[in-house]
Amino acid sequence: MSNEAVDTAPLLNLKPEDVEGLWEELEAYHSIYRPMFGRREQREWSKKYLLGLLMQLPRKSIEPMVLALEGASEKAVRAMQQFISEGAWADEVVLAQHWREVEQDLGEPAGVLTLDGSDFHKQGNESVGVKRQYCGELGKRANCQAGVFVGYSSSRGYALLDRRLYLPREWVEDAAYAQRRAKCGIPPETTFKTKTELGLDMLTAIHDAKTLRCQWVMCDEGFGRDSPFLDKVAALELWYFAEVPQDTRVWRERPIVGLPASSATGRKPTKERAATTPETVLDIANQLAPEQWSRHTIKEGSKGPLVADFAAFRVVGVRDGLPGPDVWLVLRRSVSTGELKPYLSNAPSEVPGDTLVWASGMRWPIESCFEDGKQYVGLGDYEIRSWRGWHHHMTLCILAHFFLVRLAVRLKKVAVADHPSNPDAFATAVTCVSLESTPQPGPRLLLATPQLAGLSLPSQTPSRHARSPAQSLAGPGLNFLYARQVSL
Repeated sequence: MSNEAVDTAPLLNLKPEDVEGLWEELEAYHSIYRPMFGRREQREWSKKYLLGLLMQLPRKSIEPMVLALEGASEKAVRAMQQFISEGAWADEVVLAQHWREVEQDLGEPAGVLTLDGSDFHKQGNESVGVKRQYCGELGKRANCQAGVFVGYSSSRGYALLDRRLYLPREWVEDAAYAQRRAKCGIPPETTFKTKTELGLDMLTAIHDAKTLRCQWVMCDEGFGRDSPFLDKVAALELWYFAEVPQDTRVWRERPIVGLPASSATGRKPTKERAATTPETVLDIANQLAPEQWSRHTIKEGSKGPLVADFAAFRVVGVRDGLPGPDVWLVLRRSVSTGELKPYLSNAPSEVPGDTLVWASGMRWPIESCFEDGKQYVGLGDYEIRSWRGWHHHMTLCILAHFFLVRLAVRLKKVAVADHPSNPDAFATAVTCVSLESTPQPGPRLLLATPQLAGLSLPSQTPSRHARSPAQSLAGPGLNFLYARQVSL
């Protein structure tokens, strides 16, 4: 495997006319989804909720959004709460259309689906699915809700696609939770599902819709440790690239399988066994000679290039103690810390080693989506307790985030490098412009213009043309920079 330099896209210069008419852009974007909201009130509140999520507010829960949009109106607060928490509109239909829009703006044959969780710290015990459990947002056990998400990425950008709320088993099966289930509106037919099962449901739905081109599925070891899950992903004709625990066992060569020899006493064996014992991936890594590792730059990191040593082999997976599929074992060892990350992949044997190196660094887009979503479109700002409300809120946050993504993509006037042959070329820079022109008639976003900084690697430094910190909210991934507030 050769060491490939990191590519970056050319600097993109935007002109003021490129970002005029943002309100019209939002109107056009919302019109795509208007038919999916059956009642006039739902159509109006869905537009207002999207607008609220795009406004520059310290917190994007219902009351602050209504205050900014409608003034101090208790009636409007109740109406928006009803629309989100109880409104009988179908998330599945809205998201199915969203996938078509993602295909139009980001879709590529080698597109990447990424499965990951995002947790939301919550006070009290009344919100649906809340429990004291590990909270990734805080890095410790705490009272929180756990969400499972699927993201999409290509050389053109990245977005969230789908979401599920994880319900701890007691929330579904414990009779003591019956009153809470009813109060939160959990459908009576709901059964307990693991996060892996929820993830597979979403991947299957996206695959079966056949509206969004994709090839890869990336996931962490929480999903990768589940061999039946990996086999079901492979059955969808997708290539998984899954981090696995270091005690995962594989065979370096396919072993002979047969019935053990019968003993003079006892029952005759009926179950086949492998002639050799599989090894842990950690043992394999420890036995490699220095020349079996090669050094690669994966991507730019916040403290400079992310460099690691790699080794990749074809191995045989273990299924119920017997030989399973032929897969890639990819070992990634950090140069700076020595940390070992093993991966298994069902990608074909002819896939180049550089592509496997690239795949090991491809979980960052969904992590950026979470960070962008929580910082810019209120992904975690909700104060909603119901089952339906949680999913409605997340659906509209996904749409709000993609509104900004597609603006960045559509205003881009340069091509980016092919994916995944040059996968590091996600980076692009955008010159920020000021909207000091005469405001368009009608309501305006407090967001004013997102100023469309680019689809960037987490380490990308701000453009030298960027506005001052007081005028921008820079961050990794989609750096949505804000102009001055424009009142509604």
